[in-house]
Amino acid sequence: MRKISRILIKIFVGRDKIRPPQILVLGFAVIIFFGAMVLSLPISSVSGDRTDLLTALFTATSAVCVTGLVVVDTGTYWSNFGQGVILFLIQIGGLGFMTMTTLIFLIAGKRITIKERILIKDSLSSNTLEGVVRFVKYILAFTFLAELAGAIVLAFTFIPLYGGVKGVALSIFHSVSAFCNAGFDLVGGFRSLTPFVNNISLNLTVIILIILGGLGFSVVNDVFKIKKFKRLNFHSKIVLSISAVLIITAFIIFGILESGNLDTVKDLPLHGKFLSTLFLAVTPRTAGFNTVDMASLTMGSLVFVIFLMFIGGSPGSTAGGVKTTTFGVLLYTLISVLRGRKETEVFGRTISADTVRRALSIIMIGMGLLFIDVLILTFTEDAGLVEIVFEAVSAFGTVGLSMGITPQLSSVGRVMIMITMFAGRVGPLTIAFAISEVQSDMEAGKYRYPEGKVIV
Repeated sequence: MRKISRILIKIFVGRDKIRPPQILVLGFAVIIFFGAMVLSLPISSVSGDRTDLLTALFTATSAVCVTGLVVVDTGTYWSNFGQGVILFLIQIGGLGFMTMTTLIFLIAGKRITIKERILIKDSLSSNTLEGVVRFVKYILAFTFLAELAGAIVLAFTFIPLYGGVKGVALSIFHSVSAFCNAGFDLVGGFRSLTPFVNNISLNLTVIILIILGGLGFSVVNDVFKIKKFKRLNFHSKIVLSISAVLIITAFIIFGILESGNLDTVKDLPLHGKFLSTLFLAVTPRTAGFNTVDMASLTMGSLVFVIFLMFIGGSPGSTAGGVKTTTFGVLLYTLISVLRGRKETEVFGRTISADTVRRALSIIMIGMGLLFIDVLILTFTEDAGLVEIVFEAVSAFGTVGLSMGITPQLSSVGRVMIMITMFAGRVGPLTIAFAISEVQSDMEAGKYRYPEGKVIV
């Protein structure tokens, strides 16, 4: 508490002394708070009554953290105004508040300072300050074009069903929600996209938007510019290889495990089986939409979904989780160890020991947070262990998939899930740096302890 107090004092008294991780954490927190205040107003609900603060705060946290877990049905509880607020929060959360701040600065013609460029660099997980503002312009243009294209395709499904105005609104909402990997839907009845399990254009559009939003803007930019895999930068190769392996592996595993499940895919037509299996392979990577009932999956599928949710998307994207690169670094480290290599090697390059340590730290912090989360939820919630673990990991990976227990969460449970969603979106290591006293490189290099030997 003492460290948190010092941070708050710095925010209001000495802003120049705040480190970038602290500003990023506080930026997301402030957006969530103001979003909750607006959602609690009578105008935001269909009934015209004020929404209790905890429900509004949970919804705002889920939207800004692009998760999709909800305690009230988005399509029927919130008014058009409330749904618009949620959409706005999703867009800010998906792009990052520094990207949106840069957009405002550009529109206002304000000069972007070095400090602000550093914040933008950190928020985008970039390695250099060079061209960072130009990169933000690319992100904004690509995002709005992708969401527009997605909305146009989705309109061919929604307009015939809901009419012109509502059909267009649903198309825009679901396109933004899919690209930002948010998983919020307006179908109603907590059904997500299950009524459209056999719809080819809707399924493929949402899948493409999820993948584009979850790869990371730098990777997408690299692919569009270079096109050939061998010439891509090292980071892009790691992201694309791990993402492809996870999607293909998940498609095969779910295809095998769910092929005989009457409650999911067995009775679907051939194209429906393919679409639902592919959708199930993509959506746990922090997207949150589902076209089959998650509670009806086989136990093996549920375990693998939890694994995919923990990994999440890629750095510098709209996705959460520990990230594909973190998993990839540890996977390639294991392969290198088994091959008898002293260093982590892949694609003709060596991954630094510092990167490996950071990857391991992220995994350990994430697992530690989830252990505490699950431990508390087992005391506060009337649900099975599988449902609780699924809910906690879904929150941490900012996925939004649920086995149906979210609306029944207790007040303590909602608070724990909110904390988990926030940590998953901002990043466990970013939060750790924000609340700890991090030494500078100069201070850290003043001395070195003698090496100790340990058997593993």
